Amino acid sequence: MDFSFTEEQEILRDTAKRFIQNECGTEFVKQLVDGNREFTDEIWQKMVELGWTSILIPEEYDGLGLSFVDLSVILEEMGKGPLPGPFTSSVVLAGETIRLAENPQKAQHYLSRLGAGEIRGTLAWAEEGDLNMWDNINLSARVQGDAFILDGRKVFVPHADQADFVVCVALCEGETALFVVDIPCPGLKINKIDTLDRTTSLCLLDFGSTPIPRDALLAKGKSAETVLGSVLNRINVAYALDMVGGGQKVLDIGVEYAKTRIQFGQPIGAFQAIKHKAAELLMEIEGARSIVYYAAWAQDQEGTESTVSASAAKVFCTEMYRNVTKEVLQILGGIGFSWEHELHIFLKRAKCLGTLFGDVSFHREKLAVALNY
Repeated sequence: MDFSFTEEQEILRDTAKRFIQNECGTEFVKQLVDGNREFTDEIWQKMVELGWTSILIPEEYDGLGLSFVDLSVILEEMGKGPLPGPFTSSVVLAGETIRLAENPQKAQHYLSRLGAGEIRGTLAWAEEGDLNMWDNINLSARVQGDAFILDGRKVFVPHADQADFVVCVALCEGETALFVVDIPCPGLKINKIDTLDRTTSLCLLDFGSTPIPRDALLAKGKSAETVLGSVLNRINVAYALDMVGGGQKVLDIGVEYAKTRIQFGQPIGAFQAIKHKAAELLMEIEGARSIVYYAAWAQDQEGTESTVSASAAKVFCTEMYRNVTKEVLQILGGIGFSWEHELHIFLKRAKCLGTLFGDVSFHREKLAVALNY
């Protein structure tokens, strides 16, 4: 079996690498974190022109119809920025939910426009309380005349403040249901949450008796649960890929510093303690990279392997990213603790991405259930 990347995938990787360097380099991200820059429509349009927003969209809806592995090489490079903005939320959370639901009417209405970059979307899953409970769904949808009425709140919704629609997970007649809610919508309030990671916009959605059309229903019952499970697998693989890219970038920062920081008449990288630390971190990153690319491949296959590999990737990559940022902080010493240095951006992103859509404990439990332990 050939595990090497294709020529086309290497081209995608190289294009993504140059895009991150030119459009979302270190200074851009630092200014965004400081509140002096924003993710702009111009940057979004450039990604659209590169075809990234249409990678997973089938050709019948004017997409490229490529695989999740093709998208993965881009997501890993984005983690090295790290790239802020709604790309992952729109392409993976919203786009994949609508594609996997196999609702022709909704697919026709949303997918081609998502691929063309005309609209952006996201998914609202988590609610207040235990964020790691699969069935912690209290947002209700009741029928009233020719409409559904949504009541409840959703928390930590990625980039809802930049979305044109949101797919909401709700309870309808005692069953799990997915609804597509266009934004703006009467009765829906969106408030940005002030969180540790300023590269990821997280929002609170308050549905105060929000009316939506009856045809807003995307899926219900077992089909909705199946779609939701597949999308949660995919978003966790996407975040794991981001963490692999971020971990590699952080290690590169640490190694470069160790080559130039002079102590006792020689670079600190010459000391065995630093060498061993860097080597161990590299092994962690390479191990995480192998696991997450297998998980990316598994998302396009049938069977339980997609769930098992996605949770394994989320656990391994979360622990790797947090450990790499922590250990490189020790290599950098005092400069690493300063606001002016970019390390804190990666450290906070490691905390954030590792928690969204299930933390380490959640996915270990999910693995145990999937493997019948």
